[in-house]
This record gives sequence, C-alpha cells and structure tokens, in this order.
Amino acid sequence: MKRSQINYAIDKAHAVAETFRVCLPEFAWFTADIWPQKLAEGWQEVHDLQLGWDITDFGSGCFNETGLTLLTLRNGALNDARYPKPFAEKMLQIQQDQQTPWHFHYQKMEDIINRGGGDLCMQLAWATEDERLDDQRSVSVAVDGRQRMLKFGDTLVLKPGQGVCLPTRLYHRFWAEKGFVLGWEISRVNDDRQDNCFLQASGRFPVIQEDEPIKWLLCSEYGRL
Repeated sequence: MKRSQINYAIDKAHAVAETFRVCLPEFAWFTADIWPQKLAEGWQEVHDLQLGWDITDFGSGCFNETGLTLLTLRNGALNDARYPKPFAEKMLQIQQDQQTPWHFHYQKMEDIINRGGGDLCMQLAWATEDERLDDQRSVSVAVDGRQRMLKFGDTLVLKPGQGVCLPTRLYHRFWAEKGFVLGWEISRVNDDRQDNCFLQASGRFPVIQEDEPIKWLLCSEYGRL
C-alpha cells in the first residue's frame, strides 16, 4: 500500500466514526510526530499491546477490493503478567464490496457485530486438519443467541444491530453490501502475528510504499519508536 492511502484511510476513519457518533479514545488521535512524547507520558500499554490503527490490504495491492480498516481499542497479552486482560475489542470499517479474505484463528473466539450502515455478509467453513476448507460439513453459529445452520457456500447476512459468534478454527470471509458497514469485534486476546491462518498465503500487515510523509503510525509500526 502507499503511505498516502494509509493516511487517507485513517483520516476517513475519523470522519466515519464522527458520522456514526462513535467517540474514539485519545490514542486514536496520536500522530506520528507526537508518539515519542506520548510514550514518555506513560502510554506504554498502547505501544506494547499494539492498540491503535491497523490498515491492511492483506498483501493484495488492491485495498478497495481486498482490505480492512481496524482500530484496536483494548487487548491483553497471553504470556505477559503485566497485561492479564483476557479480552480484546476492535472497531472495523468495511467499504462497500470490500472483502476480508478466508482465514481462521487458532486461539481467538470472537463476536463480529454490524453496528450500522449496510449489510455485513459472511461465508463460513470449518478448517480441516490440514487447514483447508471443509466443504462437506455444515456450520452452526449463534446469531444474537439464536442458532443458525449454514451449508458450505451459504451466505450469512448480518443486518445492522446483529452479531455472530465465531469459534476457533472456523474459516470466515466477509464483505459489505448495500453501503459502508461499521463493524465491531469482541474477542479473546488478539495476536495478529501468530494466531491467524489464511487460506491463501497473504500478508496480514501491508508492505508500504513511502510516497508521502507519515501522518499516522500503524500499530504494526510501533517498532519505529
């Protein structure tokens, strides 16, 4: 991705949050130039747990078609006694027709919620032992506490206000229809470096082309500090 795309995506994400009347935490407004000062002021947990902005094209090179805008709001660490929180929370912003590719998590169970906008569409499939899609097995998931049974290839449509609980090792892909979607994720501790399995090899974090100065640091770039 180009740095200009990332800067624009985060500027847009601020505007979208305001449109939906979502108040973001203070660290969502930390620009790259003030981050060193903020670390000195005690924002170490945000740095250590990679809270903050996460813009990715999943290695596709086509963010508008395959990509996602995320803001990690809360997290813990599985093997760090300083951060015993057992849950995580993220804001998701999904452009119309923008998809997140097939993937599952080894450890993380999560609820994905449509907070507003268009339809959040999703396909689900269990992972086989060799981490392929099981196209023979149906999937039962809870949508707001009601069990839904889906065959391979079925599309689950979450209307605004609806959410689905996804267990571990359940492949999922999702996209937005009928407009932009403001999504939300409530989960166990999030570890994007080790807990994701993508059906097709891809990069979880973008390779960045520096075509303009950095305005916003991604959470995956905190190593620069």
